[in-house]
Amino acid sequence: MLKSLQKEVEAAIDGCLYRQETSGVAVIVKISGQTVYENYTGMADIEAGCPMGEETLFRYASISKAVTSLAVIALVAQGKVGLDDPVTKWLPAFTPALPDSRVPAITIRQLLSHRAGLDYRWAQKKDGPYAKAGVTDGLDITGISLAENVRRIALAPLAFEPGTGWLYSLAPDVLGAVIETVTGKNLPDAMQALVFDPLGIKDISFYVPPEANNRVTAAYYLDAGKKLTRMADDQFLTSPDGRYFHFSPQKVFQRDEYPSGGVGLVGTAKSLMKIVEVIRTGDAPFAPKSLILHMSENCLNGMEARPGMGFGLGWGILVDPARAENTPQSVGTRMWGGVYGSKWFTDPAKDLSVVSMTTTALDELVNVAIRNAIYMALQ
Repeated sequence: MLKSLQKEVEAAIDGCLYRQETSGVAVIVKISGQTVYENYTGMADIEAGCPMGEETLFRYASISKAVTSLAVIALVAQGKVGLDDPVTKWLPAFTPALPDSRVPAITIRQLLSHRAGLDYRWAQKKDGPYAKAGVTDGLDITGISLAENVRRIALAPLAFEPGTGWLYSLAPDVLGAVIETVTGKNLPDAMQALVFDPLGIKDISFYVPPEANNRVTAAYYLDAGKKLTRMADDQFLTSPDGRYFHFSPQKVFQRDEYPSGGVGLVGTAKSLMKIVEVIRTGDAPFAPKSLILHMSENCLNGMEARPGMGFGLGWGILVDPARAENTPQSVGTRMWGGVYGSKWFTDPAKDLSVVSMTTTALDELVNVAIRNAIYMALQ
C-alpha cells in the first residue's frame, strides 16, 4: 500500500508541476498517527531559486481559523470563556446591528461556527457595507490595528439574526480580539502560550523576521491564460466563482501589521500537521479530549456551509460526499483550506490525516489531484 501511495501521489504531483499549475508542493500523509508519506517537491520560490523543503514557510490564510479556534477552546478549558458567553462580555463596544436597527446578542459559539451574521468584504459587492466601513479581510497591508478592524466590522449591518444562518466571515478576527482581552496579551503572544508552546510548535507565527525571509514561499496564481504568474506586492484577484480578493504577500514581513486570527498565520507543513493531529485525535495538553472532539460536531442543523458540507467550531465537516464535488473522503471528514493554496483534512473512518501545501493562490487543481491520488492508493 505504501509503495502504491508514493507512486500515485508523486504521479499526481509530477503532473501538476508539468502543467505548471504550481511551482512546488509539500505533502504529509499520516495513518493512525504514523507518517506514511512525506514529500517536498519543486520550488518554493522560482525567481530566487529556493527549493521546497521541510523548513519552508507557507501563508496559511484561512487555515489560521482552526488555530484561533483551538486557542479559544483552550480558554474555555481554563474556565475563562464560556461558549455561550455574549461577545460583549469581553468586547462591550462590539454591537453590530441588524438592518432593522435591532442589536442582537452574539455568542462565542456563534463566532466559532460562523453563525453570527458577520461577513467578508471579498464576499460582498465592491461598494458593499464592509467596503464603506473600511473593513479589511486581513490579507492586505492596512496600517490599522486589530481593535480598529473589529470596530469597523461592528459598523456594518449583520446579514441575519445570529444563530439563524451560516456565512463565512471575519468572526475569527473578532475572536482574536476576545483572546487579547481575556489574556491581557497581544494575539501572537497569547497564541504562543495557549497553543504553540503546549504542542511544542516553534515555527507558526504572524510575522516572519528578516533572517527567515528566504524560507517563505513566493505567491503565485494562474492568470487568465492559465499561466503561473508571480503575485505582485499588492494584488487584486478574482476567483472562478467571482470572489474579489485583495492580497499583499509582503504582509507576513510587516511586524506592525495587525494579527488576523482568520488569515494571518504562516508556518511549515509539519507544524500544521501537529494541529491536524489534535483535531483528529482530540488529544492536546490544553483542553480535554471531549471538548476538542465537540469542535468537530456539525452544528448547522440542516443548513450547509457549502454543498455537502456542515461546519463545527472552527472547520468544515463533510456530510454528503456526493454533493461535495463527489469527493472520495468519508462522511465526517474534517477539513479546511487557505486562499494562498493549501489544505488539510482528517478522515476519521480511515484514521487518515493529510496536509497538502502549494504556492498557487485560489488553487482548486493541485490539492484535489493529490487528495484523489491518496484515496486511489488506499482503495
